[in-house]
Amino acid sequence: MHLLAYIINLAVDIYTIIIIVQVAISWLIAFEVVNAGNQQAQNLIALLKKATDPVYKPLRKYVPPIGGIDLTPIIVIMGLSFLRSVIIGALL
Repeated sequence: MHLLAYIINLAVDIYTIIIIVQVAISWLIAFEVVNAGNQQAQNLIALLKKATDPVYKPLRKYVPPIGGIDLTPIIVIMGLSFLRSVIIGALL
C-alpha cells in the first residue's frame, strides 16, 4: 500500500509541475518574453496543452475567467491536493 500511495503522490506532484510550467509559459508569452512564433515554443505549448486540456475543458464550462485571469489551474491544483489527501489517507 505504501508503494501505491507513493506512486499517487508522485503522479500528483508531476501533474502539478506540468500545470505550473504551463501557466508560467502562458505568462511569458503574454508579456512577450517568449516568442510564440518559435517552433520549439510551439511544440512545448502543444505538449502542455495535450497534458492539461482534458482536465481544463470540463471545468471551463463552469468557471469563467475573472478579469481575464483563468482560475482553472488553481482549481485543478486544489482538487488534486484534496484527492491526494483523501486517497492516501484511505490507503495508509
